[in-house]
Amino acid sequence: MKSGYLLKQVLGTLFFFSLIFISAGKINYWQGLVYVVAGLSMMLLNFTVFQVDAELLKERSKPGENTKQWDKNILGLSLLVTVSMYIIAGLDSGRYHWSPLFPPGLYICGFLFTVAGQLIFLIAQKQNRFFSSTVRIQTDRGHTVCETGLYRFVRHPAYMGSILQAVGFPLLFGSVWSILPVTLSVILFLVRTSLEDKTLIAELKGYKEYTQTTPYKIIPYLW
Repeated sequence: MKSGYLLKQVLGTLFFFSLIFISAGKINYWQGLVYVVAGLSMMLLNFTVFQVDAELLKERSKPGENTKQWDKNILGLSLLVTVSMYIIAGLDSGRYHWSPLFPPGLYICGFLFTVAGQLIFLIAQKQNRFFSSTVRIQTDRGHTVCETGLYRFVRHPAYMGSILQAVGFPLLFGSVWSILPVTLSVILFLVRTSLEDKTLIAELKGYKEYTQTTPYKIIPYLW
C-alpha cells in the first residue's frame, strides 16, 4: 500500500510540475525550479519526518464508503482550477510575460507562504489519524475528534495551510493573471471548510462540544 501511495503521489506531482514547464515553454524557468525544489522537499518530509501510520495511509490512498457527494463535486472542481492555475502561471510569467515584474520582496513572500502552507498541511495530517482525503464519517475506523496540536487553535488547520499556500502561488510566480484561479481555489476551500464543519457538527460525536473550546475554523480570531 505504501509503495502504491508513493507512486500515486510522485506521478501526480510530476504531472503538475510538467504543466508548469510545458506552459512556460522552457526548463530554465526559475520560479518553476524553485517551486519544484520546495515541492520535492515537502514530499520527502511527507514520507520521512511527517510520515503517517499504515492505517491512515490506506485511508488516504483509498477512502472508505460514505464520502459526501458534495465533496466529490468540490474536489473535481478544485482539480480543474488547480490545473488552470499552473497553466496560466506558466504562460504568464514563463512564456508571454503578461504581468509586470514583481518587487523581490513579493517573490520572497510567495516562497515563504508556499513553504509555510505546505508545512502546516503536513503537520495537520500527521497530528490527525482520521485525516482522510475526502469528507466522510469514518465509523469503520472508530472516528473521534482530534483536539491536540494545531487543532487546539483552529478546527481545520490543513485548509489554513492550503489557503496560505494558494495565496503564495501568484506571488512566487509573479503572475497577476494566476490570481483569478487562485481566488476560485480559495473560495472552494472556504466552501469545503464550511460544509465539512456542518457535517462534523451533525454527525461526529463530540465535535459540537469541540467547536465551543476551539471556535475558529481556519483563521484564528476571525473565522
